Parts: sequence; C-alpha cells; structure tokens
Amino acid sequence: MPCVAAFLVPGLPHPMLKPDNLPWGQLASAYQRAGRAMSAARPDTIIVYSTQWLAVLDELWQTRPHLKGQHVDENWYEFGDLPFDMTIDTELAHACITATRAIGVTSKPVNYDGFPIDTGTIVADHFLNEGSAPLVLCSNNIYHDWAKTVGLGRVAAETAEQLGRRYALVGVGGLSGAMFREAIAIRDDRIHDPEADRWNRTVLDLIERGDVAGLKRVLPDYQKQAKPDMGLKHLAFLLGGLKENFFGARVHGYGPVWGSGAAVVEFRL
Repeated sequence: MPCVAAFLVPGLPHPMLKPDNLPWGQLASAYQRAGRAMSAARPDTIIVYSTQWLAVLDELWQTRPHLKGQHVDENWYEFGDLPFDMTIDTELAHACITATRAIGVTSKPVNYDGFPIDTGTIVADHFLNEGSAPLVLCSNNIYHDWAKTVGLGRVAAETAEQLGRRYALVGVGGLSGAMFREAIAIRDDRIHDPEADRWNRTVLDLIERGDVAGLKRVLPDYQKQAKPDMGLKHLAFLLGGLKENFFGARVHGYGPVWGSGAAVVEFRL
C-alpha cells in the first residue's frame, strides 16, 4: 500500500535538547525507536502536520525546495537551539494546494527565505528522518475543526497516492495540555494532573487496540477533561490520511514534558 508508516509524536523540544534528563530521555529513546521504524519503511515522502505551525486565514503548505537554519523556541529557549536541514517535495505540496479546493479549503504556498519553521516539525524531522526523505509540511489552521482536519489528511494522502508516492504520515503534537506554571526539578517531571494521566492512557489504549469507534466515543470527554494540544487535531489528520484503516498501534513511549502529556506512537498498517 502507498502509506508505508504513520506516527503520532510529541513536538516539544525537551527530548531533543535534554535527553540526559530521565523523563525526557525516555521519550527520546522512544523517538529513536520510531526513527528506526521509519527508516525501515523507506518512504519516498513524509507528510507532516504539526500543531505548532499555526495558520489563520488559509491552509499553508511549505513549497521552498530546501530549508536550512537554526531555530530558537519562543518558550523553551534556555534549553538550546534547534538546527534544521530539510528538503521539500514541492511537486506533492503544490498538488495538495490544488486538491484541497475539493473539500472547501483554500490553500496557499509558502516560499521565502528565513520562514520560521516550527519547533514540532524540527523535532519530528530530527528523530524520524534527519533530512533523508523529502517532506510535505502543512499548517494547523486554528479555525479548522476536527472534521475539516480529517478531510485535510485524507486529501494529502490521496494526492500522494495519485502521484505514486510511498509516503509516511506524521502528526506532531502533545496529549494532555496542562503544564506546571512554575519552575520544577526536571528529574521529577510528571503528568500535571492524575486525571489527565488516566485520560491519556485511555486514549492510547484505544489507539493501541485499533478501536476507532471507541476512540470517537471518548474524544469529546477527553477534549473537555484533559484539554489535549489543539484538541488532538494531529490525530484527526492521521485518521483522515489512514482513512481510519489501521490495525492497532505500538506506543514506543509515554511520559511528561513539563507536566503535559507526550507519546510516541507507531500505527500498525
């Protein structure tokens, strides 16, 4: 099948920049295992949806052929800089821009030097790809609801298939959203709220079992109670791209990042 791999991964920089801290190092190790799985899948292209690339007016797609630079996260700058070096599948990106009209989404290309690549995309590329495969990067329009985001993932996947790509799907974002609002001893990092921890584990268990119907039933309560990153729209994108057709998943790692929930999940296709 054209989709050769799919991953749900965290986008905060801590596992990349501070892997020597045990809670974040465990996520870094999980990310590395996912990276080996991605390498074994040998995708022609990796389609990335990151909750941290925010758009407002239109759906944005990166179309600059080569992106290289150094990013400083606007919140976690004290942990270090984030270098990146990425190649973009411009043919597929432009095709997606055209294809989204069919679902009522206006898309536009982004192509200028020094465009601020978001932290989540950089972290995912670092662990899963290291620049070896070209990327398609699409933004998170804050006005797109769950259904619209599912449609966006489906269009991106179908367009890749029409161009004959062996592609991987990557949804970048967190789980429960509550963070500690004060300085913490980072070695003692934990999920901020035990109830959010329970909700995270419930959702991950449903994904592991491939129970899409059960997942849909609990998502409204999960979104209300745990306040996941952007309503978990990165999962909506994956479900759309996979046409809800997967046979379970492997959770390579789950843990805290400054109190928020984070997991590295590999879908079984």
